[in-house]
Formats: sequence, structure tokens, C-alpha cells
Amino acid sequence: MSARSELTIVQLTDTHLRPAGELLRGAVDTHANLTRVLTLLREAGRPIDALVLSGDLTDDGSPEAYRRLREAVEPVAAELDAQIVYAMGNHDERVAFAVELLDREPGTVDPDQPHDQHTEIDGLRVITLDSTTPHRHDGYLEPEQLVWLAAQLREPAPRGTLLILHHPPLPSSVPATDLLKLDNADELAAVVAGTDVRMILCGHNHLTAAAALAGIPVWIGPALAYRLDPMAPVGRQRGFSGFGYSRVDLVGETILATAIEATPAEAVYDRAEDEILDQIVAHVAQAR
Repeated sequence: MSARSELTIVQLTDTHLRPAGELLRGAVDTHANLTRVLTLLREAGRPIDALVLSGDLTDDGSPEAYRRLREAVEPVAAELDAQIVYAMGNHDERVAFAVELLDREPGTVDPDQPHDQHTEIDGLRVITLDSTTPHRHDGYLEPEQLVWLAAQLREPAPRGTLLILHHPPLPSSVPATDLLKLDNADELAAVVAGTDVRMILCGHNHLTAAAALAGIPVWIGPALAYRLDPMAPVGRQRGFSGFGYSRVDLVGETILATAIEATPAEAVYDRAEDEILDQIVAHVAQAR
């Protein structure tokens, strides 16, 4: 019998939505990318417990772009019976983010205060940290945020903690992404070391990568807007059409992140799952 996921979370990151009729960099219909992925999730018919949108949800921070995002995501989440977790990215704007996505009253939002949140999904604690600083593109966590995080982590959660922040707390061999990483990753490492944090989910870099911080897996999910070429010719930086999302599963004691390609492509095969599994079981039995 194959292992089954006890909990499934879908990470959507770097959607970079713009107001209706506008293309990202004059070339990418990010709304079409997002709606394609949401359609794929609906059509898959698989249980999804939460959708985590990990920053750069809009490209320009405009209220209209946030409304387009919410109008696309929330009906699908309701159909899937999935919770939604929104996190800030450097292209987001704190006031519009809070008003349009978190239902805050316009006059009550302080643009100098980060949007940190604590959500529970069937025993899994999900903490989002706002790693943005207004008018900057690199990441930073304020001392008060780290104190708050430490207080949250003092008591373990039944299924542990998933930590969400936009800026990866990692170095990068790509110069641009290295310059724009989380600046004080060492301070975050000191807080999360030895806690029940099982994985750190990030976006920002428009590429898929994995590493570890204080022994905790760090996953940088693929962007929904376009992808950065991490092996561009020396002296060049370039981005390509293409987009994807991540599936994060709790399987027993394991937490597993999987990058899923969403760019339209021709299928190599499309067969019944039971048929494939029977074939694999037969091969395994023969090999033994």
C-alpha cells in the first residue's frame, strides 16, 4: 500500500497580478497564468487543505490588482474547502494588501507595521512573516517580529509549524537574487533552531530551489509569473516564459515539497493510475 498524504497545501507565489488589460513586462498575462493553475487544481479533484500565496501577489500594489486576485482565488478555495493564507512580498503594498485581502478598514492600517499572521490548518501551525520593508526589494525581519515568532514557537503545535516568508533566508549563486535575499537570515536561524518548524516556504527568486537553515528545509517555490534563468550566459540575466506552483504534503513524519509545471505542454502519456501502479508493483515483485 502506498503512502497517503495526511495534509496537502498548495503554494502559489509571485503571481504579480496587474490591473485588467495590463501585461507584466509587456509580455505576460499573469491573470491567465493564475486562472489556469486554479482550473488545474479544481479539475484534479484531489483534497487540498490550504492555498498559501507567498508574496508579490500584485506587481504594482494597486487595489484593483488585489481585487482581481481575490475574485480569482476565493471561489476556487471555497469549492475546494481550502483555507487561504496571504503573505506580503516586496511588490505588495501594505495598506492595499490589508484592506483588499485581510478586510481591514482603510483608516486602521499602519503602513509601517508588518503583516505577520498565525493560522492553524488541521493541527499544522502556519506562520507568515512579512519580510518586506516599504520601498525596498531586499528582505529584512525587524527585532520585534523575531521576538513575536519566538513567542509563537515556544509551545509545539500538534503537527509542527510551516513558516512562510517571501524572501529566501539563503545565499544564491545568481547575483541578483543574492542581493535581494533576506538580509538577517542568521537572526532568523537563531530563533527557529530546535523548534518545531518543519519547513520554510519562500518565493521571490522566480526559480525553484532547496536548501536548509538551522537544519530546517527551505523551499523556494516556482513563480506563477515567469521564470528566471539560473544558468544564463556569463554577464547576462534573463527571464523566460513558464510558470508553476508547489504542492506540500505531510506524509507520516515527512513533509515533502514538489514543484509542479503548469506551462501548457503536450502530454507524453495519460493512463489510468491503477494500471500504472499495477505495472510498478509487478516490476518490483519481479526484481525481488
